[in-house]
Amino acid sequence: MINYAWVAWLEANLPSGPEKQKKIDAMKIVSPNQWNADEMLVNMAYLACVGTSAVNGVAAIHSEIIKTDVFPELFEVMPHKFQNKTNGVTPRRWLAWCNPELSALITATLGDSSWINDASQLAGLRKFAEDKAFQAKWRAVKQTRKAKLAAMIKNIHGDDIPLNAMFDVQIKRIHEYKRQYMNVLSILWKYKQLKKMTPEERKKQTARVCVIGGKAASAYDMAKRIVRFVTAVGAKINNDPETKDLLRLYFIPDYNVTAAETLIPAAELSQHISTAGTEASGTSNMKFQMNGCLIIGTMDGANIEIAEETGEKELFIFGIKSDELNTLRANRKDFKQDP
Repeated sequence: MINYAWVAWLEANLPSGPEKQKKIDAMKIVSPNQWNADEMLVNMAYLACVGTSAVNGVAAIHSEIIKTDVFPELFEVMPHKFQNKTNGVTPRRWLAWCNPELSALITATLGDSSWINDASQLAGLRKFAEDKAFQAKWRAVKQTRKAKLAAMIKNIHGDDIPLNAMFDVQIKRIHEYKRQYMNVLSILWKYKQLKKMTPEERKKQTARVCVIGGKAASAYDMAKRIVRFVTAVGAKINNDPETKDLLRLYFIPDYNVTAAETLIPAAELSQHISTAGTEASGTSNMKFQMNGCLIIGTMDGANIEIAEETGEKELFIFGIKSDELNTLRANRKDFKQDP
């Protein structure tokens, strides 16, 4: 019945022309199985789009991809349905609750706690950005939270970690497109560079403690291989007496919200490095950002909107833009590389 009404609407509203019937056939909700002519298939995505009052992505870039790549034919005939609803996180949980030390500092600085229910009031902190006393208090809060994460790592791995190191954290679902593998390769590169240095050269380097955590489907073989890679590299560099005070890598098992409430407030650099156009939104970037953590990442998902709010210079951005991705993929089959 829904398919019948939808096809009738298309027949009445699509302009006449040689391609009209082809377009209608392509947009039918119910159509023959191309591999089994005796079987009819229901296109659930089309059914959802036709039956709903609105279709949205979960970040501005995601909503554009839905219109241009996923459902361009549906967007053409009913553009009024397509909207954007960027995902969000609540400061109540991810700042006021999980980071009471920073929450208390913000409340004392702004004068009351009404910012918890009106995050726009956090803009009032901008005028304190260069205030030396405020900076000292902010650093003290971060050191307190780093000590809590260090205690968690000590409990899991048995290692004491240097609190003067930069805490570099990537916590998210273990998946190839989120590129934990690339992160570990970069850590290996840093390790190799440290090994080449003289003791005097090493003294000039910033110490870094890298932390990776996340979950994945139990049958996802590649995720298991990535976790194994993380732990193998960690076992190597964490026990090298020449470099372990400058570079560590730890995997956090059994990652969950409770673990995140310790990891996020302690982080100083967070990794959001998915290939542009593959991350629908991401919300951990928002959680890290509101806890005073810098982002290194690609222009993907909600990173784009964070950059628009804070200014792109406040993020460490690398990689291609989403509109360059299709060209790159087309060139890849011919092994063309950017010289």
